[in-house]
Amino acid sequence: MRRVLVPARLSHRDPPFGGEVHALEGRSMGTTWSVKVVLPDPAMLAGVRAGIDDGLALVVRQMSTWEPDSDLSRFNHAAPGSWCRLPGECFHVLQQALQTARDSGGAYDPTTGTLVNLWGFGPTGRHGETGFRIPTASKLEEARRHTGWQRITLDPVSQRAFQPGGICLDLSAIAKGYAVDHVSRSLLLRGLADHLVEIGGELMGSGLKPDGQPWWVSLEQPLSHVAGAPGLPDNLVALHGLAVATSGDYRRFFTHEGSAHPHTIDPRTGRPITHGLASVCVLHAQCMLADAQSTALSVMGLDEGLAWANQHGVAALFVQRVNSGFEERMSNAFAALL
Repeated sequence: MRRVLVPARLSHRDPPFGGEVHALEGRSMGTTWSVKVVLPDPAMLAGVRAGIDDGLALVVRQMSTWEPDSDLSRFNHAAPGSWCRLPGECFHVLQQALQTARDSGGAYDPTTGTLVNLWGFGPTGRHGETGFRIPTASKLEEARRHTGWQRITLDPVSQRAFQPGGICLDLSAIAKGYAVDHVSRSLLLRGLADHLVEIGGELMGSGLKPDGQPWWVSLEQPLSHVAGAPGLPDNLVALHGLAVATSGDYRRFFTHEGSAHPHTIDPRTGRPITHGLASVCVLHAQCMLADAQSTALSVMGLDEGLAWANQHGVAALFVQRVNSGFEERMSNAFAALL
C-alpha cells in the first residue's frame, strides 16, 4: 500500500531549464550526508561542494558536544554564574531549542547533556565501552539536578547565555536539522533553488527536478522484522519547500539484561523512553523544528504526543509497537496532506 502526501503550496512552475541533477555525499556530525542539486553548469560542482563542507564544519565547530573546543563545549565548561557569548547560529538554535522546550512542557529539553552522558549516549562514558553500568538511582538523581531548560537565561542583545553551574547543553536533537536548513539556504543564496539535502535521514527539498517533478521521498519506517508483523504503508511525500525529520527508538540503543534502552531520554524522568513508540516522523517548513518536535513527540508517547500535535497543528506520523507488530496513527495536519 502506498500513500502520497503533497503540500498545498506545491507550485506548477516550469522546471529548471538546461540543468542536470548532480549528486554529492560525505560524512559529518557522526553520520552521512547527501545533496542532489540541479546545476546549469557542471563546473560549479567543486564550489558547491566546498560551500557544503564549510557550512557543516560551522555547525560542528559551534554546536558539537563531541568537539572539546566547540562553542557549545565552551559554555558547558564555563564557570558557574558566568555569561558566555555564542556565535549567531548557535545562539539562534539555542533560542529555538528553549522555545520548543517551553512549548512541549519539557518533553524536549536541550539541557539533558549530563543525562545523555550518564546513559552512555554522549562523548563520555559510552555504553559500548568496558565498564559501563546502568546508572544507579543516586547517580540519576545527581544528574537530574544538573538539568532544566528553565535554568538557562539568554541575553538576545549581546547573544550571551548564562551558565548557572553544571548545566550541559546537548543540541544533537535540533542541530542536525538546523544543518539541513543551513545547507539548503546556502544553495538558495547561490541561486540554486532546486535541490534535496539529506543529513543522517533528515531531509529538506526545494524546487523541482528537471523533469518537472518535485523531490519525492519515502518516509523512514522502523525496522519491521518482527515475526508476523504486517507491512506498514509506504508514505511517499513531495518535499517541495518541506522538510522531514524522524525520531526512532531503533536508531541507537543498547540492550541490558534483555531490555532495550533507546537513546531518546525523557527529561522529565531522566530515563530512556519505555512506552513502545517506535518512531515519529514530522513534516515542517524548517528541518530544525521538525527535528526538535519529533524528539518531543517521541518522549511524550502516542496518546500525549498525538494530542499535542493536533493542538499545535504539527504534521506527524506515529508508529507504535503492538503485539502483532506495528500500528500507525497520524495527526490531523499530517492526514490533511494525503
